[in-house]
Amino acid sequence: MNPSAALTAVEPLDRLTLGERAYAQLADLLMSGRLAPGEKLSLRTAAEVLGVSIMPVREAVSRLVADKALEVAPNRAVRVPIMSAAQFRDLTATRIIIEGHAAALAAELRRDSDIPAMAAAEAAMRLESTKRKPDLVRAVEVNKALHFAIYEAAQSPTLLAIIRALWLKAGPVINLDLRGNPERIHTGGAVRFHADVLKAVVKRDADKARASIAADIRSAADFILSHGNLPE
Repeated sequence: MNPSAALTAVEPLDRLTLGERAYAQLADLLMSGRLAPGEKLSLRTAAEVLGVSIMPVREAVSRLVADKALEVAPNRAVRVPIMSAAQFRDLTATRIIIEGHAAALAAELRRDSDIPAMAAAEAAMRLESTKRKPDLVRAVEVNKALHFAIYEAAQSPTLLAIIRALWLKAGPVINLDLRGNPERIHTGGAVRFHADVLKAVVKRDADKARASIAADIRSAADFILSHGNLPE
């Protein structure tokens, strides 16, 4: 994907907290798979699209490099790291533990007001799965919306920050793959697992919520690894 094309998906920033807003926008591109592994990021193009000077973008990129969500190549180009299969397996195992715990907490601590956002995202994903040609961009958006609606219901800012850091690394692989493989929406099991975790959170079944999120993460990872798209 052309980095400039990906950047057109974000909105221009206002003049308040420019570094924080630039970081949030670029982080969302990564978590949503709009920037692919190995893809270069032009600071100048990013600054133009966001409507800011290059300094806030440089600040945001420095933070993302520190997060290991971006890297600086030997030629000083900024790019999305290329993840090996071994690194992806390690990241997946960590996500299963952390995100499973968050889902269990959400089942225990959720408020009635947390449910509508989860239900809306689950229904939207289910709708896309019924279409012959699903809107893959929409599918990625509602997948992320469901997961984070659940994690936010755990009421732990520390846990949420850890999960965001994990998604910064996983997003370019997971969501780029989802956008490129429509069959995952139809046959990958995500729709079933999403329905299971929603039901578990509603019923306050922490063990089922943990298991359903784990199954969702594991199923997506197995699909990606089985296609051999990650270098060993």
